[in-house]
Amino acid sequence: MKLFGKKESAQKETGNEAVKVLGGGCASCHALEASAKAALAELGLPQEVGHITDFGEIAACGVMHTPALMVDGKVVSSGRVLSKEEAKTLIEKARAQA
Repeated sequence: MKLFGKKESAQKETGNEAVKVLGGGCASCHALEASAKAALAELGLPQEVGHITDFGEIAACGVMHTPALMVDGKVVSSGRVLSKEEAKTLIEKARAQA
């Protein structure tokens, strides 16, 4: 296992590959997931949200504070729980830049 680098993950990532919550699975992570799902529903997108819970992988993404939201491989927020509207805005902005 490499620290802070690409490694083969023993942990399976779940859900939508485009939108992911990064965090250990705490209450804040679940709240961020709920906000992201609500935002995706409003945008008419699939409401599946992936999870990365391995802290080595999270750190490799440059995240030092969880929960974090990743859209299309780019971290758009970290260290706080977003409201539905904030998540919606960040998802739309990330998709517009892609």
